[in-house]
Amino acid sequence: MADYIVHYGEMRFLGVFTAPAGQEFARSTPVIVRTERGLESGEVLTAATPEVVARLADPPTGQILRAMTPEDLHEQARMKKHAREELDVCQKYVDQLALNMQLVEVEHIFGGERIIVYYLAENRVDFRELVKLLAGQFQTRIEMRQIGVRDEAKLLADYGDCGCPVCCNTHLVEMPPVSMRMAKLQKATLDPTKISGRCGRLKCCLRYEFDYYEELQREFPPVGAFVMTPEGKAKVLGHEIFNRQLQVLTEDRRRLLVPVEKASPLGADKGAGEGFPAASEEEPPAGPGDQE
Repeated sequence: MADYIVHYGEMRFLGVFTAPAGQEFARSTPVIVRTERGLESGEVLTAATPEVVARLADPPTGQILRAMTPEDLHEQARMKKHAREELDVCQKYVDQLALNMQLVEVEHIFGGERIIVYYLAENRVDFRELVKLLAGQFQTRIEMRQIGVRDEAKLLADYGDCGCPVCCNTHLVEMPPVSMRMAKLQKATLDPTKISGRCGRLKCCLRYEFDYYEELQREFPPVGAFVMTPEGKAKVLGHEIFNRQLQVLTEDRRRLLVPVEKASPLGADKGAGEGFPAASEEEPPAGPGDQE
């Protein structure tokens, strides 16, 4: 029996699913799968080769039951429509109980085994009475799931500033940690309004090339070091890592860009700093992105 990687659920989970004996599925085939949550609709992404599975951290497993039929697709559309109505009902009860929580989305599992309510809240919420009311209303199991703002974007966001669908809504399974240092190293603007995603946090894409930039940076002398260049002795002011260039200040006060391959570090014991102004007399640094 063949195994496949399947995309399923509103949170875009990735799992390894076993196909029925003798059946094969092409990429993008909509399927009905059995997960730990019940019957769900999903989409086949690729064969679950050892190389692919090794890239997933403890993926859930299950079975592919069948390719979706026209009847399944119709039922899926009906349930999505009802999910919007269920969200309205849930909001009515939240208001009635005066609960300090913000509803984000309602997911109705395809097989009807449960309804999952995603919400935001700053503090712990006692939603026991809410669950009782919803279970009585919908006659199925109710699961409350607190999420963060990044997960909210994963559920609701559409397009990013780049014009493409947001990464968290398409291919990202886990949200990578992103820091301002990553933006500085890549010479990105430090304006929070321009490097923040739909969730209001730093954009996940700042993480994508960071490891490559960090690897290249190891070949660069640190800011403040003295180097010998074709223009003579110079002090390193900044890095243009992607272009593999150093921004330097020469002894005659010129600022130049020099290929890192043409700059040789000078040891501190060789009078490297002679001929350069004291720190208090130097020109202002090239910009905030040049300092770590």
